[in-house]
Amino acid sequence: MTKKVNIATTSGADVSTINQAVSQRIKLYRSQKKLSLDELSRLSGVSKGMLVDIEGCKANPSIALLCKIAAAMSVSVADIVNVTSEPTVHLIDRNDIPVLWQGEKGGSAKLLAGTRGPDMLELWQWVMHPGEAFTSSGHPVDTCELLFVSRGQLTLRVDGRDYVIHEGCSAVARTDRPHAYINDTRDAIEFTMTVYEKGR
Repeated sequence: MTKKVNIATTSGADVSTINQAVSQRIKLYRSQKKLSLDELSRLSGVSKGMLVDIEGCKANPSIALLCKIAAAMSVSVADIVNVTSEPTVHLIDRNDIPVLWQGEKGGSAKLLAGTRGPDMLELWQWVMHPGEAFTSSGHPVDTCELLFVSRGQLTLRVDGRDYVIHEGCSAVARTDRPHAYINDTRDAIEFTMTVYEKGR
């Protein structure tokens, strides 16, 4: 039986294809870095059992888990889901863009593109329906996010303080601390996010 850590999605790259890529890439990077499952578990804070399930394609890991695993191996989430840029130009077809989060009311977070780690840059597209929220315990030290709201009004919560980003407006936030994206309005919101994470 497959464990669901995240809600499966039908849009974007196929979930089983993403899980297979995640499994293969984590095994590859773990092998290259000569990390045992126990060591990766210790470095990432992800249980060994969950790592075994992810590598065995028996779990659909959340964005938060992928961030922890990637940071522990000094690679990017884009490296793991295999949408990273190649030398010069790497075009990514819309059908190959993975949906890595889906809200319970139909919202989604797509990893549009990303660079290879350890210094990594990711481009995300989010849609959140009324009442949806995504919470993160925080990324590695000095991680920064740039956000642009193209539709609606996003509430960004950082360290327990709320910041409202209106349609057509932007924000820069340090997200190496607890943070959340919240739609507490009556309308759907759309925003684009760029994440910059410095290598350790």
